[in-house]
Amino acid sequence: MSKRIGLAKKEARKGFGISSIYLIYAAIFWGYPFVWLFILLFSKWRFVGSPQFVGFRNITRVLTDPLFWKTVTNVFRFMMYYIPLVLIGALLFAIALNKIKFGKTFVALSFLVANVSSGVAYSIMFSNLFSVNGPINKALNSLFGITIPWFTSPQWAMFSIALIVIWKFIGYYGLILYAGLTAIPKSLYEAAELDGAGSLTKFFRITLPLLNPSIIMVLVLAITLAFGIFTEPYMITGGGPMRSTLTPMMHMITTAFQRMDPTYAATMAVFVAIISFGMIWVIRKTMEREVDLV
Repeated sequence: MSKRIGLAKKEARKGFGISSIYLIYAAIFWGYPFVWLFILLFSKWRFVGSPQFVGFRNITRVLTDPLFWKTVTNVFRFMMYYIPLVLIGALLFAIALNKIKFGKTFVALSFLVANVSSGVAYSIMFSNLFSVNGPINKALNSLFGITIPWFTSPQWAMFSIALIVIWKFIGYYGLILYAGLTAIPKSLYEAAELDGAGSLTKFFRITLPLLNPSIIMVLVLAITLAFGIFTEPYMITGGGPMRSTLTPMMHMITTAFQRMDPTYAATMAVFVAIISFGMIWVIRKTMEREVDLV
């Protein structure tokens, strides 16, 4: 009995020794920044010296800052374009990939190339493609006699940014949905066909409901991305025109490193995290369903 207890203690010490590596990592790279963020939330600090306690002044500034709430509104405008288009596109890609018999790996990897591409590189590429005298506008002018101010109009700029980000992530999200499609038992479709169900009925009664976990995951990733978007609007429009593509991340970086006000930037970061978490919580509460594929 004592030997068994001693062996259990030895195994426990070994397990703690292995897990302690992660605990130390989490304490350094997650715990310490979180504590420091909480300190900055109620302080005034400019990278040198000691933080000075200012109470709720930073929080009040955020609540009354029209520019910050303008950036949040821009994110919602971005999601209004981005989420429906990327979700539909990813779903179509997943369905098409599921029907391909040969070369499936090549097609999937071809779409994933966009996801691993450099944000700076493809931002420069698309800024040239969508420029006023770029090839896309030249083609539109020759075919239909029109040109579109993709990045110079406040009404078009955020939509254009959304199209670029869709190009980057449609393959990644599509593979998530494809994994959900392959997990759906074929017997369900066969039983539906025996009952006389058509393609649309099978899609809306079987495919979409059973894809719910994958769709929710894509929505969570899309919302998280929307609140953290930086490279594309920074490289292509710089937040313009008329601040129509200015994002919270751009505003925070400008505030922290150009205006030398990291405490206010940290407070904005907390508000952005709360808003994005709130959206994800609402999406999961209202749309997530428990799916049993067995």
